[in-house]
Amino acid sequence: MLRALALNCTLKPSPEPSSSQLLAQQVLDALDQHGVDGEQLRVVDHDIRPGVLADMGDGDQWPQIREKLMQSDILVMATPTWVGHMSSVAQRVLERLDAEISETDDDGRPILSSKVAVTVVVGNEDGAHAVTAALYQGLVDVGFNVPSQGGVYWNGEAMHTTDYKDLLDTPEKVASTTATLARHAAHLATLLKERPYPGP
Repeated sequence: MLRALALNCTLKPSPEPSSSQLLAQQVLDALDQHGVDGEQLRVVDHDIRPGVLADMGDGDQWPQIREKLMQSDILVMATPTWVGHMSSVAQRVLERLDAEISETDDDGRPILSSKVAVTVVVGNEDGAHAVTAALYQGLVDVGFNVPSQGGVYWNGEAMHTTDYKDLLDTPEKVASTTATLARHAAHLATLLKERPYPGP
């Protein structure tokens, strides 16, 4: 059984409705159709200290999130777009993941090299492609594998107030992209589980 962890990097604490939560859940639901068990976590509800270590001490709650991540095969990184960039919460997650670059498993492989990552971006302004590209680079740099068409996004009109969560129906293009993302992510995660990268 494959497992997925969705890190929702909204700036809104629970229980406030979140568009990135909705689209991330739709990705988890699509992954479930491929036998992937999923869980979503809202990062802003936890005390994640700034830093680039796996544990920054003094009440840092990143180690609990990291443990869930290490038990997962697929990471779903979900972020809103703010001022044309990923949220500060998403940036902090990438910074904390930087600690994994030099970590290896028992066979000498990068510790994240067997895991898949996909991205979810929402917002009422342009910039989804740039945010997706930045997420891809950061996630691949720390060791994750991004599948073909591994990102889904939705942008509303600039300067308007309609959020993804306010739509009456999921746009067909978002739904079809989500389905493709889930199919490719589950396939790649299965392959990596069966045939991991060779060690040094």
